Amino acid sequence: MNTEDEELAELDRESQRPEPKDETLSVFDALRARSAHPVDPVRLKADDRFAFRCHKGVACWNVCCQGADITLTPYDILRLARHLAIRPAEFLALYAIPALHDRANLPIAKLRMGGAEGKGPCPFMTDAGCKVYAERPATCRYYPLGLVSMKMKDAEKKEDFNFLVREDHCQGHAGPRQQTVADWRAEQGTDAGLAVDRGWIDILMKMTSWSSIGGPMGKAPSPKTQKMFFMATTDVDAFRRFVFETRFLDSYELDPAAVERLKADDEALLALAQDWLKNVLFNEPTIALKEAVLKGAIAKAHRDLAAGEG
Repeated sequence: MNTEDEELAELDRESQRPEPKDETLSVFDALRARSAHPVDPVRLKADDRFAFRCHKGVACWNVCCQGADITLTPYDILRLARHLAIRPAEFLALYAIPALHDRANLPIAKLRMGGAEGKGPCPFMTDAGCKVYAERPATCRYYPLGLVSMKMKDAEKKEDFNFLVREDHCQGHAGPRQQTVADWRAEQGTDAGLAVDRGWIDILMKMTSWSSIGGPMGKAPSPKTQKMFFMATTDVDAFRRFVFETRFLDSYELDPAAVERLKADDEALLALAQDWLKNVLFNEPTIALKEAVLKGAIAKAHRDLAAGEG
């Protein structure tokens, strides 16, 4: 058994069935803690209106692109890499730094800022503005909004809502232009990325909810689990190798047409990665073991139980 097979086996053993609690995650916080109270703690509905306009003539032009704390979602990494005509692994090496999502205790990637201690400009900032604007990260798209995703224990589905971020330096709020939250999100193109990143957000939410007891069933994710989570959510090429070069396809039920699609479709691969992680981390029925593999696992569990009682 090679190293990747061993890691897959260990992750299978770590799968748990935790009791869910209320789940709440602030997906995109204020860009930095530069202001004393940057967040307006009011839940905004889709038809609520707010005043904001950012343009080159505003006095604070480009200030928000310096020293920013920008978490990169899986889809951010994928589309920025495409825009730059490189693959995700190279993008991560050039433009990202690894970080830990403190509340979820899972590794994430953040955009690498220039200058001392990351207080300098974004690598994509120019005097004229953002040179990757069409493919900018979700945090930048939402600004000046933050996004919270939540699910109460007795609720049937998750609920998203936005809040307003007001940083001291930002003059964009002073303009006369108003728009609804829904219009802003449509104009900024936020929802396409949210659909691709939804599984990643769900996982961070669940791990955040259970962090107070140390993780699912009181068990924090192991270093190997953290390593596999980072790989699966940041580097589609590495996850593709994991799927096709280990016993993954021998273990899980996947439609042959879907398998063929995974060879070239990066978005489909991200969706599989998120489903697989949900199954491994929380035992969610998002991906199924093959019947023979499942029967073998049950038989082994029975043997282990009998040996323990002997």
